[in-house]
Amino acid sequence: MWKRIGKNVETYLLGVGYVSAVPKKSNKLLGEQLIERGIITKEQLWEALRVQSRSGERLGNILVKLGMATENAINEITGTRQIKLENLDPVLLKVLPEQIVHRYKIVPINKEGNCLTVAMAVPMNVLAIDDLRLLTGCEIEPVQANVDEIDAAINKYYGIPDLNRFYEEFEPLSGQSDARTVNLVDEATDEAPVVQLVNSIFIQAIGQNASDIHIEPQENRVRIRYRIDGMLREITMLSKEICSAVISRVKIMSDIDIAEKRVPQDGRIRLKYGVREIDMRVSTLPTVYGEKIVMRLLDKQSMLSYNIEQIGFGQAGFNRFAAMLKNAYGMILITGPTSSGKTTTLYAALNEINTLEKNIITIEDPVEYTLEGINQIQVNTKAGMTFARGLRAILRQDPDVIMVGEIRDGETAKIAVRAATTGHLVLSTLHTNDAAGAITRLIEIGIEPFLVASSVLVTLAQRLPRLICTKCRVPYELTPDAPERLFIGIDADKPVTLYKGAGCENCGNTGYKGRLAIHETLPITTGIRRLIVRNASTDEIKQEALDEGMISLKMDGVQKALSGLTTLEEVMRVVHVDGT
Repeated sequence: MWKRIGKNVETYLLGVGYVSAVPKKSNKLLGEQLIERGIITKEQLWEALRVQSRSGERLGNILVKLGMATENAINEITGTRQIKLENLDPVLLKVLPEQIVHRYKIVPINKEGNCLTVAMAVPMNVLAIDDLRLLTGCEIEPVQANVDEIDAAINKYYGIPDLNRFYEEFEPLSGQSDARTVNLVDEATDEAPVVQLVNSIFIQAIGQNASDIHIEPQENRVRIRYRIDGMLREITMLSKEICSAVISRVKIMSDIDIAEKRVPQDGRIRLKYGVREIDMRVSTLPTVYGEKIVMRLLDKQSMLSYNIEQIGFGQAGFNRFAAMLKNAYGMILITGPTSSGKTTTLYAALNEINTLEKNIITIEDPVEYTLEGINQIQVNTKAGMTFARGLRAILRQDPDVIMVGEIRDGETAKIAVRAATTGHLVLSTLHTNDAAGAITRLIEIGIEPFLVASSVLVTLAQRLPRLICTKCRVPYELTPDAPERLFIGIDADKPVTLYKGAGCENCGNTGYKGRLAIHETLPITTGIRRLIVRNASTDEIKQEALDEGMISLKMDGVQKALSGLTTLEEVMRVVHVDGT
């Protein structure tokens, strides 16, 4: 009996990937064989096992990530065949339902007779193999492929599906409007193809980390676009005939009046996909060819774990900003255009200072993420709840920290400044090109210069250039006559190495994957205060800050381009520099 139990435990551990399989000719574990071959030491094995105890990941994967062993060495010992995912057969891909493909990270690559070969991230996952065997009626031959290649193949070949596909994992969260959606999914069998299509659009957007979904009716078609890493990408085209059905489905899910098509409307959808909870802000807009819908995706889980160390500060900027957050009173302003990450930085700052001893209240339009332990107020202009009115009410709620989503007018600015000078820490945003511009903007909307000088602690300008894809990043040398040298300020006779993405499946052939922040941190020093009090210009304030050691947006961007994080083209795209 104990032998049988032991065998079952071994099979389970192999299935979930806690241990790696070895060829039957050897009874020794993977770590032992690696030590015998001189690939790793005992100390390295113990370090990898400590990491495994925390992460639960396969030992082989951990050894590769830590640089202790190569994938080829691991595969040679485990007897696993490693392949590259190339020239996949689109017809064969339809053998497996998409929910199974996503669940187990698998891609079918070959079928001969009754044997189906599948590429898997964890080829010894016996639970997945058993499911595949029952589902297909075939014998399953697993081979290993790189997990990034599998993800890229899934995104490429399992995109917006035919109307016959359905995702069981995709379900609305509990709630009044969401319960209505569940009933429609369960009962409206005639609408099932459209339900499946809309779910597919959502799932692919979540899988590709899109920030927005655009559904745009054209004259003869419907265009679906995702905003990924700040740039719009066309995903697919739908026939005009199903446009109204798709839009109606989205409006039903977001609790928007489906009969009203003449005026803009706003709604919200709360979704659950696996362990991820996604909030979607929905906006409709009547156009010549029908209603255009834009949905903003907000991943609650990712925001809850965000902190200012992840924002992308340089060391000097991080130290300055973190020090300002420790102040008991004063104003911290974050500036930049729309979609430059200002709200994310504010939330990260709130996460940093959120303790039981502090009463933190925010007023936002809209509340993008709900944060535990923080009192958040939604602006409602129709009901009379404006920024100014809400801010006055907040001051009577004994706050320690106040976050104002945006300073839009003089009245809000005056109340915020008064709060900052009477013992409250105030965080807010402004729309200006640089950090120095935030100072003069407050003065322009009616705040006395001496109040600005005494209340503002620091202003922070921020932009979000795209990261170079690490899978296809390649170096190149700038030519002596390259125009980029003028932007960097490096002479033609000095060698300059930059980086760019060649384009691969991992990044959708764009050369970019993800984004990072570049910053300009301007602390209000004694010298800056003197300039503010005598109503100096933005240029004078900025020059004084640079003389005192401030790193400008351009300088921070160029440093990150030279270090290979982003491209110079991206820095030039997002940074406004006069005369360049």
